[in-house]
Amino acid sequence: MSNARTDKPFTLAGRTFESRLLVGTGKYRDLEQTRLAIEASGAEIVTVAVRRTNIGQNPGEPNLLDVLPPDRYTILPNTAGCYDAVEAVRTCRLARELLDGHNLVKLEVLADQKTLFPNVIETLKAAEVLVKDGFDVMVYTSDDPIIARQLAEIGCIAVMPLAGLIGTGLGICNPYNLQIILEEAKVPVLVDAGVGTASDATIAMELGCEAVLMNSAIAHAQDPIMMGAAMKHAIIAGRMAYLAGRMPKKLYASASSPLDGLIK
Repeated sequence: MSNARTDKPFTLAGRTFESRLLVGTGKYRDLEQTRLAIEASGAEIVTVAVRRTNIGQNPGEPNLLDVLPPDRYTILPNTAGCYDAVEAVRTCRLARELLDGHNLVKLEVLADQKTLFPNVIETLKAAEVLVKDGFDVMVYTSDDPIIARQLAEIGCIAVMPLAGLIGTGLGICNPYNLQIILEEAKVPVLVDAGVGTASDATIAMELGCEAVLMNSAIAHAQDPIMMGAAMKHAIIAGRMAYLAGRMPKKLYASASSPLDGLIK
């Protein structure tokens, strides 16, 4: 009898998604490369920095939604570039106006431009306001298990601890904190930031994350379209390995073939 874990759907704000890969839309050469790389990734949710990307607020300029239409992708507006709670809340409200009442948002409030580390105090403040205002808040946070717990208690629908600093590609720098967050989680946990290549995404999924969000790992690859496809397969492989359950690690060798019945 198999002891594999039973899979469960990836659900956010009452919607179920097939893909567990969420992707950003910045840093590509142009909109056509953006379109092709995201198509190759198989992602269904794309996150958009409202303060940096035109999704209708600048008439006459190229509109991201022309190549990533909302009838095909779930648009996840984010508050990248915000450094306090007031700015972040204002940005989410603007996104809701531009997207006809869309309530799903990614909250990130940054501490400084050098590290882009989350300012957890301002993040907590913004989360409280946005949840009360009817938003479905997915929240970028540090890998502090206590802060992750508090954000879930406030009412955020997903917590998104960083694996490494945004854009560094360092991979999962502290898997032990991430494991604690996963063990305590009452809401979906998604790795956000730090993924550099396919193996990083696979490790995040093997640890038990519901999904992974990335941008630079695909957009800054030498071939973003091929890397998008690689990430699609990495997420699938990591999820399957998590469900299957890995073999235990051992200090010493163990023969692959049975020892009984050897010819003497």
